Amino acid sequence: MSDRNVERRSQQHRKRIHQRVRQLEAVDFFNVLTGPQLLERTDAYLPAHRERLYPPTVTLSMFMKQALSADRSCQRAVNAWAAQRTAEGLTVHSVRTGAYCRARQRLPLEMVTALARESGRLLSTQARHGWRWRGRVVKLADGTGISMPDTPENQARYPQPCTQAKGVGFPLARLVGIICLSTGVVLDAAMGPQQGKGSSELDLFRTLLDTLHAGDVLLADSYYCNYFMIASLQTAGVDVLFAQHGARITDFRRGSTLAKRDHIVRWRKPYARPKWMTRQHYAAFPREITVREVKVDGQVLVTTLTNHRYVRKGELSQLYAMRWNVELDLRNIKTTLEMEVLSCLSPEMVEKELWVYLLAYNVIRFLMAQAAHHAGMHPRQVSFKHTVQLWTEWISRSLVGRSLGTEADLLRLIAQQHVGNRPGRLEPRARKRRPKSYQWLKVPRTQARRLVRLHGYLPNAVP
Repeated sequence: MSDRNVERRSQQHRKRIHQRVRQLEAVDFFNVLTGPQLLERTDAYLPAHRERLYPPTVTLSMFMKQALSADRSCQRAVNAWAAQRTAEGLTVHSVRTGAYCRARQRLPLEMVTALARESGRLLSTQARHGWRWRGRVVKLADGTGISMPDTPENQARYPQPCTQAKGVGFPLARLVGIICLSTGVVLDAAMGPQQGKGSSELDLFRTLLDTLHAGDVLLADSYYCNYFMIASLQTAGVDVLFAQHGARITDFRRGSTLAKRDHIVRWRKPYARPKWMTRQHYAAFPREITVREVKVDGQVLVTTLTNHRYVRKGELSQLYAMRWNVELDLRNIKTTLEMEVLSCLSPEMVEKELWVYLLAYNVIRFLMAQAAHHAGMHPRQVSFKHTVQLWTEWISRSLVGRSLGTEADLLRLIAQQHVGNRPGRLEPRARKRRPKSYQWLKVPRTQARRLVRLHGYLPNAVP
């Protein structure tokens, strides 16, 4: 095939994508991510496909709508798509879910991950100067756990905790993410099993170090506060602010005193080489690193921001208090979007489902940033759940893209609901409403069924 024919077919392919983006309600998500850069990225990762009922762009958008819906079933997604096609005068032959599920399996994981990362990068780099800390990009890091259906394939990739009996627990994965403090978008993430070699939170975080760039500031809890992590980030030109690890003793009589409970001290390289590190890698680390340790509000903080005239103790305390945003962001992803328990039955689809959730989350953050920009606010002042509710109602009524006025109305309504300003808020992590007193399932479900058939109920003491 000649180059001219290839180029013509490529142009026709891109034209069909843009037509679908303009015409079909299911891809309203691409009107939010519109961006030409993201559309080009989408086009680059699109596989060769026929023009069928569920092309990749439509499939991805329906998948994202599932992530934001209270009813996340595939049947509900297909029903909504059938209703939309009928409203547009298009033919609907069936509402069976098989074709849609197969289309989700064909969806390239590389396209979903690239869109999630690129959307996060674009929003983070385009954040207003006033949203940043002293004009610098601050990034948050933390890890969490995610459950999934108990299938043999999921158990093999993400084994259940060893403390649970076989057939009783659920596969459990570990997720580590890097989030932009200014906008709340997920910049990158890594997923792995909860146990086994190379599956710790720090192991997964080390795979994300390319997301950090010279001039960035990283906030993280005490788990990240170790010599090798700080030395690696210092070499890359990244400043850090961590809570002191409980295993390290802080003696303010040592080092160079800057103020009360504020000094600069040198940390020596540990003599013991970590098992995951090669000898060459260990030898490349410096013998000592210089850090600043401060004690504020009963907590010791460790930072590479050593200029006490540029950043004072109180400012370090205020900056580290912003680390709590990563906990709120993970709560929004896991609880508000209900990603705490994934629904796919194979490891490949579980990973794809995770990245679809992160992409949908970034779409909401994109709307929040736009609304904050127009209202002269900070994105952290806008309610995440309020934005999700408004956006899902907006697209369900096909209001997106009708006119510039409706989009301006959407952003104005999003900015009306502010997050409460509650500094130092303290709440007990406890539930008041009691759960129903059902028995705990302590044997495999197949065995429990046999016991119910035999006794008519599940005995309290099972063999």
